[in-house]
Amino acid sequence: MTQPVTLGGRPMMPPPGTPAEELLIARFRGHARRLFWSALVLIATFGATGFLYGNLPAGFEDWMLLAAAGLVVLVAVVIPFIVWYSRTMTLTTRRVIVVQGLGSRHRREMSHARGYTIGVRRGPLQRMWGCGTITLSNGVDAPLSLVNVPNVTLVHETLADQVEVGQILAHRDAQASGDDFA
Repeated sequence: MTQPVTLGGRPMMPPPGTPAEELLIARFRGHARRLFWSALVLIATFGATGFLYGNLPAGFEDWMLLAAAGLVVLVAVVIPFIVWYSRTMTLTTRRVIVVQGLGSRHRREMSHARGYTIGVRRGPLQRMWGCGTITLSNGVDAPLSLVNVPNVTLVHETLADQVEVGQILAHRDAQASGDDFA
């Protein structure tokens, strides 16, 4: 039986045949640049409301101004924030998980051990903000898109490393189980 590889007394890889513990590598949301226009609308709405409050022409009431400002803030600020906040991407040592939705949650996963291709697309604005879109495709399931990933190059390198490690562990475990039956 082979001994586990250790670093400072801690095992780096589990022994063959034992399940590897799933560890959280990163949990993130899409880049917050999507909220830029919402922030501008919020500032402009508060500025206009402050300026016009008490200075409205005849026939308009201050409550009408406050109701209109509240509606603008709800539609252009609160709803985009909730949509942005409701989508999370989680990267673990076993899989990639994308969860989105408020009332009904939609969850998609892709395992590193099965292997997948990693495509990165970065438009001009995404390059300026340091983010990008990563598309994971294993050839069987529908591609999994991670949209507006912050630090896209770091996430891409981490995903490539995890696919390699997952495939090495799966191959090693397959060989170890094959040796048991021989």
